[in-house]
Amino acid sequence: MNHCLTAFALLLACPPLQPAAHQDKPVLKVFLLAGQSNMEGQGVVDLDHEQYYNGGRGILTRVLEDPLIAKEFGHWRDEDGKWVTRDDVFVWYQPGRGPLKAGPLSIGYAVYDDLHHFGPEMELGWVLGEYFEEPVLLIKTAWGGKSLMKDFRPPLSGGEVGPYYKQMLAEYRAALTGFEKRFPELAGHEFQLSGFVWFQGWNDMYVEGGLESYADNLVNLIRDLGDHFRKPRLPFVVGQTGNANNEKLWAAQEEATKWSGFGNRAAYVPTRAFLRKPEDSPNTGHGHHWFGNAESYLRIGDALGRAMVKLIDKRKTRDKK
Repeated sequence: MNHCLTAFALLLACPPLQPAAHQDKPVLKVFLLAGQSNMEGQGVVDLDHEQYYNGGRGILTRVLEDPLIAKEFGHWRDEDGKWVTRDDVFVWYQPGRGPLKAGPLSIGYAVYDDLHHFGPEMELGWVLGEYFEEPVLLIKTAWGGKSLMKDFRPPLSGGEVGPYYKQMLAEYRAALTGFEKRFPELAGHEFQLSGFVWFQGWNDMYVEGGLESYADNLVNLIRDLGDHFRKPRLPFVVGQTGNANNEKLWAAQEEATKWSGFGNRAAYVPTRAFLRKPEDSPNTGHGHHWFGNAESYLRIGDALGRAMVKLIDKRKTRDKK
């Protein structure tokens, strides 16, 4: 492993991973995804046990039986009913426990060591794949039960830098170091960091000072990432913790995206409307995980992706002027 990953001081001392400038090389669009358990992925695909999964209510297979929902998201099943795998969008995700998950986008890039769950990356990746002519790589860095106040604490916030802020940077570097070997389809491409997606917030409701400092900490996180990657105009999207029913948290998340220094490169994505009733969901007691409802995770990913595309479109328009 690159020695830059062994300590945060060394990591900061190393220049951010940058491709050489070769205009004739095809481009790989890279997006960094970060957050806690809901970014890890808690949407249920096909578990329908009556006792443990509420008889399959709200799971992906059942959700896609609804004609209206299938009209929007039915692209995930082929004509034989098999799950679709995209050949132009790829995912790199190292769960906190278990083996690395890396390959073409489909179901299964969740924290569990199975193909029964998915997260926002699925529909988010679909939207980005439809938008870009170039291939897309999603680097997902997420760990359950982590706060921005302590665990992801960025350098500009002062005090001890959060261990998962460091880990996020380390995993980004790990994903791109020799990525052609892990993704042979992408050999010869030059990677380009094109956006950052943040979906986190629950634990800051329970950390002293977390809510009061959330907006400042999130602003600092984005500024620090821009400095680290030498991408001061990097577009970023913040997903509302819509399942938390905490207006103070929501206000702080939105406030951060409106910081004057960000200009038009930030977007706040409301998600509250995507919360489904527990009785219509597989995990009736898991409000912190959107009750595991597949429709919720599809709509969250779709909304995050569309917001990112809108930011990129605005940037293209502005650059042409």
